[in-house]
Amino acid sequence: MDEKDKPSADEAALSARLHRLGDRLSETRKDRNLRAGQSDGRDGNTTASASAMARGFRLSSELIAGVLVGGAIGWGFDRLLSTSPWGLIVFFLLGFVAGVINVMRTAGVANKPTDRM
Repeated sequence: MDEKDKPSADEAALSARLHRLGDRLSETRKDRNLRAGQSDGRDGNTTASASAMARGFRLSSELIAGVLVGGAIGWGFDRLLSTSPWGLIVFFLLGFVAGVINVMRTAGVANKPTDRM
């Protein structure tokens, strides 16, 4: 009965191989988890990049809209009052200033106006 209770050499070798295999599997799982964490970081960078691009488009569109609206109002005044280039020049510059102020407000550089009562 003592011989049955003792593990044979084959069983000991098999147990050692299973232990080494388990160690290798756990290392492989750790490597995969690290790689998955890095790829999630890349996805986060992609999301941040897309968000930054959206913010850039928003800022540029606000500047362009201010200039175009100012130019259109100036052109309208010139047509209405026959003051050929002066209305366009003045309102074009005012539109540019308004666009820059909107960009600064949106970017957080300038504070939004508050009620000063």
